Amino acid sequence: MACWFTLVGPQCYVFGSSRALHDNANPANELAFKIDLREVRMNLKHLTLGVVTAAAVVGIGVVSTAVAQEGLFIPGLVYRTGPYAPNGIPIANGFKDYFTLLNERDGGIEGVKVVYEECETQYDTKLGVECYERLKSKNPLLINPYSTGITYALIPKAPVDKIPILSMGYGRTDVAVGSIHPWIFNAPTSYWSQASAKVKYIAAKEGGLDKLKGKKLALVYHNSPYGKEPIPTLEVLSKKYGFELELLAVDHPGQEQKATWLKIRQSKPDWIFLWGWGVMNQVSIKEAASINFPMDHLVGVWWSGTETDVVPAGDAAKNYISATFHAPGKAFKVHEDIKKFVYDRNKGATTYDKVGEVLYNRALVNGMMTAEAIRNAVKKYGKKPTGEQVREGMEALNLTEARLAELGFGGLMKPIRISCDDHEGNGPILIQQWDGKQWKIISDWIEPMRDVVRPMMEASAKKFAEENKVTARNCARPS
Repeated sequence: MACWFTLVGPQCYVFGSSRALHDNANPANELAFKIDLREVRMNLKHLTLGVVTAAAVVGIGVVSTAVAQEGLFIPGLVYRTGPYAPNGIPIANGFKDYFTLLNERDGGIEGVKVVYEECETQYDTKLGVECYERLKSKNPLLINPYSTGITYALIPKAPVDKIPILSMGYGRTDVAVGSIHPWIFNAPTSYWSQASAKVKYIAAKEGGLDKLKGKKLALVYHNSPYGKEPIPTLEVLSKKYGFELELLAVDHPGQEQKATWLKIRQSKPDWIFLWGWGVMNQVSIKEAASINFPMDHLVGVWWSGTETDVVPAGDAAKNYISATFHAPGKAFKVHEDIKKFVYDRNKGATTYDKVGEVLYNRALVNGMMTAEAIRNAVKKYGKKPTGEQVREGMEALNLTEARLAELGFGGLMKPIRISCDDHEGNGPILIQQWDGKQWKIISDWIEPMRDVVRPMMEASAKKFAEENKVTARNCARPS
């Protein structure tokens, strides 16, 4: 059993037949378990004798000792265990710290406390859906699935249960078309927008889009719905600009890639897009280095550009680049506030040296967007908003430079505005590079190819509507 504090009290996970404990043949699981124990040991220091009770559950599940509280309930679908735990832990910590900050500094959102509870998914779609079903009875205001597979599974459930879903920078891309998908958001950008912006980046390095003709681009991708998301965009752009596209799938969890990189060595692509997750990323980086592929021509998706991807690869990762939609590091006002109001009060989810890591910052951005949508609903409807009212609040989200500065996020991310029909918010990206010690931004903001991507989104959303008998909203008038 492992326990740590949530905002509603101590949280425990009871381990039964969990793959994270018993698949000893999988080093990724062993690494995940070791990291989880380190986090648990740190957090157990906060536990007071007699406050933890645990109930046995099948496999792995959530147990909370907290008495039901009045407040704004935000569940966290997390994966602190399993093969993707090294990525899941900093995300979970960032969420928890941001909601703790709101409660400690501001008394919550507009004076209403945030009630936050984690549910362990192990990045498994079935477990994620079970978490959703278990938590929806508590009237969650918004769900952050943190898995493309879980997001796909929840898309048909959200309009029935009237719970908005924020799949921030992941999930099904055509949910950007809010007239068809009123309950799902993927702001501040999507996989298709990212893919097109990355093509613009490599084109700039080659001397222009016209110089892509005859070039070869390989996509090394996680063989899952997540990994397959950029393929339609890249296929369209390949035809449009005349570059050759090679698709190379890597099966979960991604530790065995020798055959993939043998193909790359033989085909000699000019550029590689890495669309991985978890241990797959560090293995890909090591394999690329082993065949002397230039690291600054290996371009990761924003889920392949974290400390957990490059640090284990050592010197091999130096000069590797990836996309992102926010800055790395902790040189921002929000981090000052987290230190003052969370860590200096001994209420942090991790150790302070982990604050500012890429995935931690991503969770801060995600938590902030969640909170601001709820704030809009509280301001308009009062202290007990519904999921439907929070959905409306998300569609009214307008994070200007001034508002981001007020929230402590000035310079950390680009302003974003969401609307009834645009649930993505335009979607520009940055390129960051690992210098061997830290991530550094090396590009200006790169706008996606909206003229290519948006019509694709609309066509895909229209097809979804036809197949699922969805009637499009008229976004020209208030819903």
